[in-house]
Amino acid sequence: MIGMSIIVWAGCGLLSLVGALCYAELGTTITRSGGDYAYILEAFGPCLAFLQLWVNLIIIRPTAQAIVALTFAYYALQPVFPSCDPPEAATRLLAALCISLLTFINILSVKAATRIQDIFTVAKLIALVMIIITGLVLFGKGEYEYFETMFDNMDGADVGVGSVSLAFYSGLFAYAGWNFLNFVTEELIDPYRNLPRAIYISIPIVTFVYVGANIAYFTIVSPREMMLSNAVAVTFADKVYGFMAWIIPVFVSLSTFGGVNGLLFTSGRLFFVGAREGHLPQLMSMINTKRFTPMPAMLFTGGLSILMLISDDMYALINYMSFVQWLSVGMSVSGLLYLRWKKPEWDRPIKFNIAIPITFLIAVLFLLIVPLFAAPKDTGMGLLLVLTGLPVYCIGVRWKNKPKAFNSLVRSLTHTSQKICDVVAEES
Repeated sequence: MIGMSIIVWAGCGLLSLVGALCYAELGTTITRSGGDYAYILEAFGPCLAFLQLWVNLIIIRPTAQAIVALTFAYYALQPVFPSCDPPEAATRLLAALCISLLTFINILSVKAATRIQDIFTVAKLIALVMIIITGLVLFGKGEYEYFETMFDNMDGADVGVGSVSLAFYSGLFAYAGWNFLNFVTEELIDPYRNLPRAIYISIPIVTFVYVGANIAYFTIVSPREMMLSNAVAVTFADKVYGFMAWIIPVFVSLSTFGGVNGLLFTSGRLFFVGAREGHLPQLMSMINTKRFTPMPAMLFTGGLSILMLISDDMYALINYMSFVQWLSVGMSVSGLLYLRWKKPEWDRPIKFNIAIPITFLIAVLFLLIVPLFAAPKDTGMGLLLVLTGLPVYCIGVRWKNKPKAFNSLVRSLTHTSQKICDVVAEES
């Protein structure tokens, strides 16, 4: 159903905007980097914060980085294999090269990493604006037959509450990034001004572009073709641009390259902050003496992402973790409300009407409760993976009197790694 699809895309943008407003308050009140981890730690203590860090460490971040890198590789190879899917081995190899290169750049220079993010974000917008303009031209030529029945359920698709909730999960994955600046608050220049400004400008633009691109697709791509396509933008380009169809996959590959960079950049900071709080090995809280970048944390997240490329179950893991991701977002916004009640004396440079976080929390609860019935296996596996962090927390964090031989081994490995990577503790 075309109409419902467009409503979901617009709804995802609106929900992302409301959530980002909540995170603007959180980020300017609790100015530590780390995003959800830092906010849950401040509001609810170390155990729940560690569990959030744990699932990001082992599943969410490395699998998301691997999947976006695979998407980059697929689109980058599409012009070379125009009539078939690229070979799986070539796709995985190019994805591994993408992750390796961006990990190296993030270790080399923060400025270079942010510049890459700016350039490749522009490439993404150029591709989408091209698609929107083409859609407007096609619409003007009378290509709107699919919109005449946009609210008719022609294919018998399930449009129940459970299916719509799961559709929101998929749509919100595309909007992922609206809270990324909260992972690097300590590195922002004037975060009290620039954090909310970035939110107010970026999310309405992204929502307009995403909705506009999907409307453009439906001018000439049927709902069934869209469902069967591995790359809708490529299908659209093949129908419209002829021998110039290679332009779209090139631009999309550039945009996903920037997406991998953004994920790696924020993942390194998340694990760096977790190690600084004593929830991960001390080595991951150290920075390079010359580059001032969290080199061990970047090497860890990049290396784990490359290992994830071997797995055939990454997409299943993302489905499991969608529930957990929104659980951590819900915990963060619950923490915002809790801290307003518990710490009213705190300075809050940005403070919205309480109806905004309450409305967002209700929407998040909807996204959490409905999938328990619509997809009990995925949500159950997600919760099970969260609970695997409890024994790790008890042994790794709470157990202080570890054997001397173990502590000596850890110190020795840490010192050796420090010499190899030329890293020291942040305060040094």
